[in-house]
Amino acid sequence: MKIAVACDHGGLELKKTLLKYLSEQGHEIVDFGTNSPDSCDYPDFALPAAEAVAAGQCERGILICSTGIGISIVANKVPGIRCAHCHDTYSAKYTRLHNNANMLAFGQKGIGEGLMLEIVETFLKTEFEGGRHQRRIDKITAIEKKYSKDSF
Repeated sequence: MKIAVACDHGGLELKKTLLKYLSEQGHEIVDFGTNSPDSCDYPDFALPAAEAVAAGQCERGILICSTGIGISIVANKVPGIRCAHCHDTYSAKYTRLHNNANMLAFGQKGIGEGLMLEIVETFLKTEFEGGRHQRRIDKITAIEKKYSKDSF
């Protein structure tokens, strides 16, 4: 699977672990940065990662900042993105099953490496259930279209 990955300085250490894990699992990674511990602005990294997922250049995306909140908000501004902020495997499973989330966000200050890897594995291996949930995704897409200046 081709996966977009991005973080700010607050997520850099977990991103290093994530990149190693994804590579070992045979995934293709597109790293949108940051690669420096210097203070930076998460929108500069989350936006191009989300755009790559929305455009179909990457199948899924994973974002990390200190809390996971800011970086997920940025991603969710991009039409076609459903980025879920998860801190447990249950949420990661059901955001794929029911919401067909295509991006995952979490915070480095809220979870450790082991839990992060369990969340990522669950997110990547769970498929969308479809059925009645597709109707709900279609309604989300209609909302995006209503408020988006660009059609997609």
